[in-house]
Amino acid sequence: MPGSRIIAMGHYQPRRVLTNDDLAALVDTSDEWIRRRTGIATRRIAAPDESVTDLAAAAAGKALAASGLEPSDIGLITVATCTAIDRCPSIAAQVAARLGLPSPVAFDLNNGCAGFCTALACADHTLRAGAARHALVIGAEKMSDVTDWTDRRSCVLLGDGAGAAVLSATGTAGIGPVVWGSDPSRGDAVRLVDDWHPHFAQEGQTVFRWATGELPAIARDACARAGLALTDLAGVVTHQANLRIIDAVIRQLDLPESTVVAHDVVESGNTSAASVPLALSKLTERGELSPGAPVLLLAFGGGLSWAGQVVTCP
Repeated sequence: MPGSRIIAMGHYQPRRVLTNDDLAALVDTSDEWIRRRTGIATRRIAAPDESVTDLAAAAAGKALAASGLEPSDIGLITVATCTAIDRCPSIAAQVAARLGLPSPVAFDLNNGCAGFCTALACADHTLRAGAARHALVIGAEKMSDVTDWTDRRSCVLLGDGAGAAVLSATGTAGIGPVVWGSDPSRGDAVRLVDDWHPHFAQEGQTVFRWATGELPAIARDACARAGLALTDLAGVVTHQANLRIIDAVIRQLDLPESTVVAHDVVESGNTSAASVPLALSKLTERGELSPGAPVLLLAFGGGLSWAGQVVTCP
């Protein structure tokens, strides 16, 4: 079976920057408290009339332009999101229309914060099976739509944005075997409370204990399936949930000091399914990761679900 690889990336964030001091004017919190508990300094907030489709299309358009492909080349488009208001047509179908993709398979995927890595694996499997030659995978979230701005435990965490990757079928795999799964017994650990106005909620300590206890083994498994040691990695991009979680997981992996670790959560907050592609796109754009370098992607979130794989940078 042929493999696939990421050939281009793109990302988009809204213009409005919401600082910790801004939040301190809304709820009982402070810059010091937020940084100490989460590591977050700022986050981006979309305009009221800016939709998940707008975010996704902006990131996808940049990725498609960078790939050098024509819209007609894309045979599959999928959007990972848990904040889409539109149910039908899908966000993927709307983005396809905006970008002029003539006849792709188009669908949305909701796996919470693990969504992008899950969608990436689905697209990789599709290309490996020969059902398409090129795919567009997007993670896009407007978390501000589901934020309870009176809850200081959660409102300090969340931000809006999108990241996208273009995949192409290749003779050599540039996306390693996925390690994925879920623990439905912890389904309430990260969730959207479904009422007339859904809002984000999580059991913070449950998530912290699970992530720091389980993610290191998942990371090792993903590397082993890719035929690599942890020391072979040029970078690690985890879901940008909380800087304390990221640092705790990285310490357990005992990586070389030269390994690039994404800390985009500091400036972007938790953007759910957008966080992994957003962080990876920024690292590649800044040249912090070289083309062809192996990078571990690792995400976890609602469900409680997880997905991770090693990819080579575009």
